[in-house]
Amino acid sequence: MTEKKDTFYITTPIYYPSAKLHIGHTYCTVMADAMARFKRLTGYDVRFLTGTDEHGQKIARCAQEAGVTPLEYIDPIVETIKRLWATMEISYDDFIRTTEERHEKRVQEIFMRMYNNGDIYKDKYEGWYCTPCESFWTESQLVEGNCPDCGRPVKKMSEDAYFFKLSKYSDKLVELLGNGTFLQPESRAKEMISFVEQGLEDLCISRASLDWGIKVPIDERHVIYVWLDALSNYITALGFPGEDEEQYKKYWPGINLVGKEIVRFHSIIWPAMLMSMNEPVPKKVLGHGWILIDGGKMSKSKGNIVDPEILIDRYGIDALKYFLLREYTFGQDGLYTNEIMLNRINYDLANDLGNLLSRTISMIEKYCGGVVPETTTEDDFDRDLIATALGCAVKVEARMDEFHFNNALEEIWIVISRANKYIDEKMPWVLAKDESKKAELDTVMSNLAEVLRMISVLIIPYMHTTSDKMRDQLGISDQEAKWSDLEEFRMMAGAHVHKGEALFPRLDVAKEIEVLSNTEQEKVAIKKNNRKK
Repeated sequence: MTEKKDTFYITTPIYYPSAKLHIGHTYCTVMADAMARFKRLTGYDVRFLTGTDEHGQKIARCAQEAGVTPLEYIDPIVETIKRLWATMEISYDDFIRTTEERHEKRVQEIFMRMYNNGDIYKDKYEGWYCTPCESFWTESQLVEGNCPDCGRPVKKMSEDAYFFKLSKYSDKLVELLGNGTFLQPESRAKEMISFVEQGLEDLCISRASLDWGIKVPIDERHVIYVWLDALSNYITALGFPGEDEEQYKKYWPGINLVGKEIVRFHSIIWPAMLMSMNEPVPKKVLGHGWILIDGGKMSKSKGNIVDPEILIDRYGIDALKYFLLREYTFGQDGLYTNEIMLNRINYDLANDLGNLLSRTISMIEKYCGGVVPETTTEDDFDRDLIATALGCAVKVEARMDEFHFNNALEEIWIVISRANKYIDEKMPWVLAKDESKKAELDTVMSNLAEVLRMISVLIIPYMHTTSDKMRDQLGISDQEAKWSDLEEFRMMAGAHVHKGEALFPRLDVAKEIEVLSNTEQEKVAIKKNNRKK
């Protein structure tokens, strides 16, 4: 079950380091991390990329206002991003910055390949520009005179620029978007097909009025515009184009995981660029929904953000990861409140999983001297529990292949719920009072230990630290957790269990809401004071 399979390459978007990241960015990265861990656990050769998008007018303007160079401005922010991913134990294999030499040289070569293919030409750009989105718009695309993506004011611009013949690839893009697999969820694909069929205009890919960027190799008065620069990271990080393309040939094409607000760029501009170079398009582009707060999208510019580090400090990494993956349905928007998060932690993690482990360890210590016993009996309750546990792995695999993280976790929690129900059905505290029931009691203890062992493997992609804690209390921390172990049920006999700290202490929700509210108010006050200074 865990022999080496195919390669698997997954990427997050490269985040724009104009300010500290929030829980919405964390959500995307946690999904990519869970998938990378899952694929590694199930035998794939995995490559996982994240990074930062560091060029463009907005960064240049922020740096100028701060009185520093763009690189001096972004370096500390990039470090905070790396620290956040380290804190969250994100298992990326590479972190790319678009200011790195390896990226800049390869972007220039990509430009030349598209140019030599006849797909880039010089002309005058006249239109509307949105600085926050780094996007050009035509008059007809504006919504009430504002940017159709973010709703902010736009600015009329006219300058010489290089253009990519995006319109040339309209038919191929419609075919790609309509294949049923390239862009998920399906609703996004329908939106993009409609967008392309309305008529694609050629894409402006350079700026002459900006110096902060990668120079156009045939005209150094221009810098390469943000999307050709940023989107290329998914392959420049693999060594393409260049003399050493071993990783590129090994891992590409991959899966691009992005927020729905940038699906258009990733499902239209990005594959068209690759088509221009006669290179494979991504296997999939997956557009996740937004985490909503106060009735709208979480946004750095709006200031309505939730700081993941505050939640991690108080509740732990695994609790936050579990909440994000379990609470929200991939592709759909979801509401965030502190109460929703705290109740999810209490009900699922403290009550269901934590209590199951605590009760089982306590009973094995009390009734079996702390050693998992052999089994000699079996009844219908036992058989149903065993079948539920043994049937879980294949269901989780199917859900994960669809990127349905919440459904994969739901399958695992069906096993947890069945085990908790099994305790009520078998009532080991009653069996313990009857010496003639000792063999049946041993079977109950063994079955519960086996189910917990299997759960400790199943949850690794989502909560690997919790898995380690479980395996320590179960007395199997010295054994490597393998996905193939989920095919076997009898592996725990003779293990010495020991009671440890609660996996997830039960929370006083009202008290925690008050604490989090006060913390958020303090942060707002500090920001206001800093602005005044």
